[in-house]
Amino acid sequence: MEAPAAPHNPVEPGSSVQIVVTSPEQMRELGRRLAKLLRAGDLVMLSGELGAGKTTLTRGLGEGLGVRGAVTSPTFVIARVHPSLGDGPPLVHVDAYRLSGGLDEMEDLDLDVSLPESVVVVEWGEGKVEELTEDRLQVVIHRAVGDTTDEVRQMTITGLGERWSATDLSVLTA
Repeated sequence: MEAPAAPHNPVEPGSSVQIVVTSPEQMRELGRRLAKLLRAGDLVMLSGELGAGKTTLTRGLGEGLGVRGAVTSPTFVIARVHPSLGDGPPLVHVDAYRLSGGLDEMEDLDLDVSLPESVVVVEWGEGKVEELTEDRLQVVIHRAVGDTTDEVRQMTITGLGERWSATDLSVLTA
């Protein structure tokens, strides 16, 4: 009698990399390098405490993608679209912090419509946007909490799904 096959998880990590960032400028530079790996249809989920550097990373992504407009936190407007200044994809920057629901509440933003032709970056997206696509880049930023001026950030960047299975994320550590 054969053992039952292990269930197939379509969202297996493609690759993962650990990065230490010690300043806001390094975080922006990491965003610029990461932008070189992104293309239309990519979803990037950013996790981390308040003040971890999610928007700073996204600012670097916007610079690397060559999009119009200053990338700032979309906390109160929920989402901002930054059109490309060239022939690249637009950047859709979403802050899901104030959204309490899951994908139902996110559907009002029409991210499923924007995703195929844009790079979509979602801050605070865990439990809210995973159903948009099995292929996504998950960025977790850890920082010291409490009364500290420590700028050190421990980051884990993980590619999930087929899109990221053959992508070498170690180029981000160079």
